[in-house]
Amino acid sequence: MSRQVKILVPGGTHIADLVGQRDELLRRIEDEFSSDILVRGNEITITGPTDDAERAATLFEELLTLLRQGQTLTAESVDRAVAMLKTEEGPRPSQVMGDTIVSIRGRPIRPKTSGQKRYVDAIRENTMTFGIGPAGTGKTYLAVAMAVKALRDKEVQRIILTRPAVEAGERLGFLPGDIAQKVDPYLRPLYDALYEMLEPGHYGRLAERGTIEIAPLAFARGRTFNDSFIILDEAQNTTPEQMKMFLTRLGMRSKAVVTGDITQIDLPDGQTSGLVVVQDILRDINGLGFIYLEPMDVVRHKIVQDIVHAYSTYEASRPDRRAGGQR
Repeated sequence: MSRQVKILVPGGTHIADLVGQRDELLRRIEDEFSSDILVRGNEITITGPTDDAERAATLFEELLTLLRQGQTLTAESVDRAVAMLKTEEGPRPSQVMGDTIVSIRGRPIRPKTSGQKRYVDAIRENTMTFGIGPAGTGKTYLAVAMAVKALRDKEVQRIILTRPAVEAGERLGFLPGDIAQKVDPYLRPLYDALYEMLEPGHYGRLAERGTIEIAPLAFARGRTFNDSFIILDEAQNTTPEQMKMFLTRLGMRSKAVVTGDITQIDLPDGQTSGLVVVQDILRDINGLGFIYLEPMDVVRHKIVQDIVHAYSTYEASRPDRRAGGQR
């Protein structure tokens, strides 16, 4: 059954901002919803199957809201908005992409998918949050953004970032330099995320004062972290004993985020991942949340999303795969 829906674009909105240069965004929407879309002046007419026409109309309303929020529409953001509406679950695109975590040099950092929005909300609501999912889903990046916001808002006094220095194909003894230089490559992604979040030169001053610490997981033993935002990255490479050690370091007025990808475990064969077993041990504790990000939450090039999905399908079909996603 066919239906026609009309949308009036408010005055002050440039139609090109909504439909794209040379109607690039308009064509994408037509293809996604199997509808004919006609733009005349400030009126958009959508004609197509009832469900598609209605969803296309909802999409335009959402895109108009994003424009009112000061955002610039791109092919990527429109594609993500379409994907959210097609699932018919979770928050609206404007609620997801309009959630500004923190602004860095005038550039807002926001979740880009429904999964990322759930992840950010869980960090806000819980004392401890586990973000589990494939590479490229923003687990570390968004956790660091939340940590920077907490520090700016004086909710915490310091940020602590750590990850296990597991030998992923190389032996530390064969790497050049002292121990600090040997473990630096393992910590580099954490440095990169912080450098992007802070003003130039700001990281050095915060590190000198002890406001920010980046170190291998072993440094946490015997310590208690009060007034801190702690992030354990690459947690799939912890042993159960290391995971327990980290989780019991949490002090007063602190928040922790644990991230990892249980399909990328670099522990020796036969060794259990602490991130795998903790899901059963801590499932029912109040103030603790588990968020599972999916291939659809990958925010790198679209082909990366397809690659992650293909690997997930392959691993799921292997009869000899090890429990918990280990290889």
